[in-house]
Amino acid sequence: MTATPAPDWLASLRRRYGELAAPVRTAPDPVNVPMIRRWCEAMGEHNPLYLDEAFARASPHGGLVAPPAMLEVWTMQRFRPDAELARPLMGLNDMDAAGFTAVVATDLAQEYVRYLRPGDLVTQRVYLQEVSDEKRTALGAGHFLDYRYEFSDQHGELVGRMHFRILKFRPVPVADPVAPAREVRPAHAHPRPAITPDSEFFWDGLKRREILIRSCRDCGHLHHPPGPMCPKCHSYEWLARPMGGRGTVHSYVVVHQPQLPGFTYPLPVALVELEEGVRLVGNLRGVSAAEVRIGMAVEAEFVEVEPGYVLYAFRPAGTA
Repeated sequence: MTATPAPDWLASLRRRYGELAAPVRTAPDPVNVPMIRRWCEAMGEHNPLYLDEAFARASPHGGLVAPPAMLEVWTMQRFRPDAELARPLMGLNDMDAAGFTAVVATDLAQEYVRYLRPGDLVTQRVYLQEVSDEKRTALGAGHFLDYRYEFSDQHGELVGRMHFRILKFRPVPVADPVAPAREVRPAHAHPRPAITPDSEFFWDGLKRREILIRSCRDCGHLHHPPGPMCPKCHSYEWLARPMGGRGTVHSYVVVHQPQLPGFTYPLPVALVELEEGVRLVGNLRGVSAAEVRIGMAVEAEFVEVEPGYVLYAFRPAGTA
């Protein structure tokens, strides 16, 4: 059986693998302590290697270093709402012309070769690495584009790499906002969560029609989403505490796009503050998007979306 040849635009892109996908960009400022401090404040980072000069001098590094996760921060363009958009990465305009006009980022991974230090000047180069064959996804038909970022210092020495993947896809027609809500019929299994050892207890609890939240054994702090330690006292000891399921809408959004199988659109999604003091994100049922209000009393219900797969949702209190 003969394989279908790639379209001309795709074949042309694939011939450009390894070429620069964007202009070379050098950071407007060297790595500096004030920016490191502001980043750490925003991220809640307290590592003294980044913030305490005396501690860092006594460490094997001999001085302050920048958080590795700031690798791309140094070369990011500043935000200017009045400026024209920067030239897109190679391939994006070609995808638009082929009808794949919607975009979503799917993967990002960074590799750190060495710590950056105050005074380093970072330069970024981006290369087109791969364009996939057309794929069928929950968002629609599209292609994955892989880009390789390389970051070097003022001496041209490599300090880090980044892999960035995006999906360019054909958007589905936008639903009429005044049309009645409709269910998108499942073409495949309902979307599933990524279950980790930290969150497994939560999903097991839903099978038993329970909402379980991690409670610190040492300080009693409730925390969700579940993590490996208590964010308040940093204890690793915890127990699963069942919630009553009653609360109020703290905030909400109404989702119109993307439309995934198994959901009804427009889809109101709320951040609910439970009576116990912890907040959960959940779909709202039994109420239209126009009727949702901040402060609305709600209660949890359990929905078996597929045999053996149970999720929680919220509905107005007293309507279950």
